[in-house]
Amino acid sequence: MPVEQEAVLGRLSRLDRFLPVWILLAMAGGLLLGKFVPGVQSALDAVKIGQTSLPIALGLLLMMYPVLAKVRYEDMGHVTGDRKLLWLSLLLNWVIGPLLMFALAWFFLADQPAFRTGLIVIGLARCIAMVLIWNDLACGDGEAAALLVAINSVFQILAYALLGTFYLRILPGWLGLDTQDVQFSTWEITKAVLIFLGIPLAAGYLTRRIGLRTKGREWYDTVFIPRISPWALYGLLFTIVVMFSLQGDAILSDPWAVVSIAIPLLAYFAIMWGASFVLGARSKLGYPKTATLAFTAAGNNFELAIAVCIGVWGVTSGQALAGVVGPLIEVPALVALVYVSLWAKRRWFNSSSVS
Repeated sequence: MPVEQEAVLGRLSRLDRFLPVWILLAMAGGLLLGKFVPGVQSALDAVKIGQTSLPIALGLLLMMYPVLAKVRYEDMGHVTGDRKLLWLSLLLNWVIGPLLMFALAWFFLADQPAFRTGLIVIGLARCIAMVLIWNDLACGDGEAAALLVAINSVFQILAYALLGTFYLRILPGWLGLDTQDVQFSTWEITKAVLIFLGIPLAAGYLTRRIGLRTKGREWYDTVFIPRISPWALYGLLFTIVVMFSLQGDAILSDPWAVVSIAIPLLAYFAIMWGASFVLGARSKLGYPKTATLAFTAAGNNFELAIAVCIGVWGVTSGQALAGVVGPLIEVPALVALVYVSLWAKRRWFNSSSVS
């Protein structure tokens, strides 16, 4: 193993390294809970925030807050660096990525509207968290990744609901596709985004601003962030346990449903990453920025996708199941692409382009 790769892998926490394992265990635990503990659904539905039970809503907010407290919002003013990288990222993240997921969802899941909708929702949620890990592992440009993540965070607040309406209702109408079985309102998506992204985004921004001002960047990045980071995973795993406890009968009666969702997701990650990497290389960005471009374009904000699916269609919906399958497939897929990226670095980029 190359020294540079070994050094980066050493910074990956055990929680992050085995995330697919934790997700699988949470799924199994949820199925067992739903099978052997009666009354789970009535207990969860006792108190609701909109269509979402209070315990799940708290889990979703807990899942998002540590992620958004990491975002380097102060770097958003440094857009004057590499404008080519910025515009390529905006094109890939907000035009090509959603279009690709839309095409794959309709190609593979045309007769399964709930799963299809869930995939499109995932495609609209651009990565703001795990991408920083993949970027570090692949020796990408850390400052560029932090800037792109900050831009994606704010852009999702402003545009997510409108893009959701476009890809779920307007574009299929233009193409003559039947969407009568997809029921939603733009306001429901807007409300879910405002609650489950807007609240933790405001909290994360204020936390970072106050923390940097009172304690400094070193304390914030090396003490505070490592202390709160595991809670994002705890929130995710709690949400998965609850979802699978409520979806147990549907999943066990049709286990191939997970496979049908996984196939277009795998195709998405491979195509999106490959196309972005080639585009970055052809644009002569150099290896670090090329890797950053590829991983920020290929990754998705599965936390937001899960929150929107639950908030709009409910915790037992097929859309919510698709949202949960997202991180199960994304994590091993992007870890594998880290190795592909490092191989491409050694194979195609000379030392002058890697610095």
